[in-house]
Amino acid sequence: MPGCSCIKALASLDSVRACSEALNCEGRPFDAVIASAGVMRTPFGHTADGFETQFGTNHLGHFVFVNRIASLIAPGGRLVILASSGHRNSDVDLEDPNFDRTPYDPGIAYGRSKTANILFAVEFDRRHRAHGVRATALHPGVIKTELDRHMKPDEVDKVVKQINAQLTAKGQPPFRFKTVPQGAATSVWAAIVAGAEEIGGRYCEDCQVSQVIHGPISPMSPGVMPYAVDSEYAQALWAKSEEMIGERFDRH
Repeated sequence: MPGCSCIKALASLDSVRACSEALNCEGRPFDAVIASAGVMRTPFGHTADGFETQFGTNHLGHFVFVNRIASLIAPGGRLVILASSGHRNSDVDLEDPNFDRTPYDPGIAYGRSKTANILFAVEFDRRHRAHGVRATALHPGVIKTELDRHMKPDEVDKVVKQINAQLTAKGQPPFRFKTVPQGAATSVWAAIVAGAEEIGGRYCEDCQVSQVIHGPISPMSPGVMPYAVDSEYAQALWAKSEEMIGERFDRH
């Protein structure tokens, strides 16, 4: 299915539920589910269900879809959720997820949604590991795709220049975009190659598990923020997500 169609589908829970229902009726098992569709730095707006666009599409759409087909993931299977180093921009805000009271910032909104992706993987892994299904989130790298469609060309150039200035100051080589195959490598590694215990409930980059950051970090260095892998916060986000969508999913 084309990427834009996937994004539009995720932005409507009626569409998500219809798709998951069709898959459940078909009943074919999955060895791996890779949740990769999403949007980035969109103007302020709402999904069909009234959720802030990035949180509603990137997190809640996947949250409903994956949970509704969870029984189709075969024992020994994997859930791989594409997050981003953009999670470093912001923790989730459980008190104001739709920016009803907070001034909207597209980068902060994207960061919230990507942190939510990681926290979802942490809690999904906890709930499903007993019957052999593991979950992980990852940063595929910076790839030149249509994900930046909502950014002006000069915005992208400005970000690259800022990154290169910081890298030069640290004596590191300049930034380079990954190719699409390079960007897909970590997803394939996490879904098929890596050991389940190695990646379950963790955050990965460059075909390896990332360490938790406890201080300043270079913009292109690997690492995950502590709030994104906090198990208690992952449970709180799960409960908030269920409240927002009006649906509960069984514990395992």
